[in-house]
Amino acid sequence: MISPEDQMRLAHAISDVEDNTSGEVVLVIAEQAGHYRAIPLLWALLAALITPWPLIWLTSISTSRIFLTQLAVALTLSLALSWPKLRYALVPRSIRRAQAHEAASHEFLRRGLTRTREKTGVLIYLALAEHHAEILADTGVADRVDAGLWADIVADLTAAIRDGRMTEGLIEAIRRTGAILAEHAPPRLDDVDELPNKVIILM
Repeated sequence: MISPEDQMRLAHAISDVEDNTSGEVVLVIAEQAGHYRAIPLLWALLAALITPWPLIWLTSISTSRIFLTQLAVALTLSLALSWPKLRYALVPRSIRRAQAHEAASHEFLRRGLTRTREKTGVLIYLALAEHHAEILADTGVADRVDAGLWADIVADLTAAIRDGRMTEGLIEAIRRTGAILAEHAPPRLDDVDELPNKVIILM
């Protein structure tokens, strides 16, 4: 997914930006936000329901043969559509986006971003299978920053990923996030690093 060397580069980028802010940046890269295991079965069952009608109208095949054909269609398609690339292609984009957003929100809570001293935690979340990137900020930052700024960072990040420059795109997203935090959450004399700077990889 991402090499140890690139993970180190990203961790250093996070550490560098946090030197100039009291905010906390956490980067989570997920291979997938959801498994969508029910999707192949749903499509296979739909195809199996449709299969008998042309056979009934256009042939004289027996009922038992039609039933066996239905069963074969359902089994074959459920297996074929389980191939990851096909499975993700069958999931409507709105569902993939909703699943990725839900996963990002879960990680925001799970990684302690709501528990920083000044509510200045920011999550950069990437779900590779869904081609989804998202930035979530706690209230100490979100209330002061135009949502369009995060959207611009996400747009440039996703463009970089499409161009095959994922690490460079993430480093730039981290730096731009850090610049926003430096403006709205400047460093304190008693500041401590509240959250780990390492890249969190979810397989």
